[in-house]
Amino acid sequence: MAVKPIRLFGDPVLRTPAEPVKDFDKELRQLVKDLTDTMIDAPGAGLAAPQLGVSLRVFTYYVDDRLGHVVNPTLDLSEEQQDGEEGCLSLPGLSFPTPRAYRAVAKGFNMHGEPITLEGTDLLARCVQHETDHLDGIIFIDRMDPEQRKAAMKAIREAEWFGDPVPVVKESPHRTFGKAL
Repeated sequence: MAVKPIRLFGDPVLRTPAEPVKDFDKELRQLVKDLTDTMIDAPGAGLAAPQLGVSLRVFTYYVDDRLGHVVNPTLDLSEEQQDGEEGCLSLPGLSFPTPRAYRAVAKGFNMHGEPITLEGTDLLARCVQHETDHLDGIIFIDRMDPEQRKAAMKAIREAEWFGDPVPVVKESPHRTFGKAL
């Protein structure tokens, strides 16, 4: 098992757009394994490479017993919206109402460079959008209206882990739908 430390809010890598994967090699397969092991250990519904300090466009997901990963995703989102609580392994213990598209289609590749398409609604759609945002340097609180974002930033500043130089996240007491994204 290759569980790695998860970067916390405030780490610059979380605000930096990730680079596209060019080499579908042994290192990429190890990154996918590390992401998967860390996500399951946390536990979370998804985890993006920047959350492990790796600035590559890769994320893993584990939603409704569907386990997988997407490399270099592009999204097609429905106009229909959903509202719901959203959490993040990089903001442990916190969740906030966050608007998202109800349906998402992610197209990309698996770790062997083969094309894949991942379609989902509800939590899977939320997860795919959340993790792809991480690859673009966006954190879910950026999706909130200004008043909600201000309240979220206050909660973040008051969090026990805020400003902690050790980027390790373990069990969070509050999970969105049982898991943080």
